[in-house]
Amino acid sequence: MLDTIRSLGGDLVVVSPQLPEFLRELKAKQGLGFDLLHDQASAVAERFGLAVRLPDDLIEVYKRLGVDLVKFNGDQLWRLPIPARFVIDRAGTVRAAEADPDYTTRPEVEDTLSVLRAIA
Repeated sequence: MLDTIRSLGGDLVVVSPQLPEFLRELKAKQGLGFDLLHDQASAVAERFGLAVRLPDDLIEVYKRLGVDLVKFNGDQLWRLPIPARFVIDRAGTVRAAEADPDYTTRPEVEDTLSVLRAIA
């Protein structure tokens, strides 16, 4: 849907706490045609109220599964952002926002396209 987003004057940007080298690797491996930006120490997520420190028991689960957030995020915070989508217009006004702590629930692409059509 990236072409449709761009045809409506939009662009897609992903913000992640992962270090730039891991983001570059992901972008190349997946052939992604949009920017992946590093959110150092989850500062952006924190400002939006979306940074969540994992509880100690979940940290232990991550460690047992080999998920090393310290390595991938480059800090000792053990925080992850709540997945969210923001549509921001050219004036910097947030036109739509959606966040859900259930990482398996994602906004429908058509909902994003509807917002873009409304502001195009």
